[in-house]
Amino acid sequence: MLRLRHAVTTIKMIQSSRLLSDSTQFVDTTYMEIPIYNVDKPQTLEKRKARLHYQSRKRGMLENDLLLSTFAKKYLDGFSEKQTILYDRLINSPSNDWDIFYWIVEKQPTPKEFDNEIMDLLKKHAKNEDRTALSQPPLH
Repeated sequence: MLRLRHAVTTIKMIQSSRLLSDSTQFVDTTYMEIPIYNVDKPQTLEKRKARLHYQSRKRGMLENDLLLSTFAKKYLDGFSEKQTILYDRLINSPSNDWDIFYWIVEKQPTPKEFDNEIMDLLKKHAKNEDRTALSQPPLH
């Protein structure tokens, strides 16, 4: 009897997951919102940098994961507090990962509020002029 109940429950779960995937079949996934983070939240520079290392790696879009995580690994620890806040605003204020990506690769103009020394450094990093193979740094 228990096996039968388990089998029926499993079948219902499979059927409902099919319905769910059918209902999302026509959802436009090219514009996915980034969760809002309060960049003005007071925190120590050390905690902010630790959070930014993680957020740079876990964007939701592989292209940005790769660009931002390698950028953060290379530069973030050496940033001043002002530079760190600029970077925090850059990766946490726009509502879409594609916007950030297009600004970095210069397919769209960077809005004035994000056009600063950090964006310039990020654009240079994305060009990968040394032609080194990029891979995400390991999490600590």
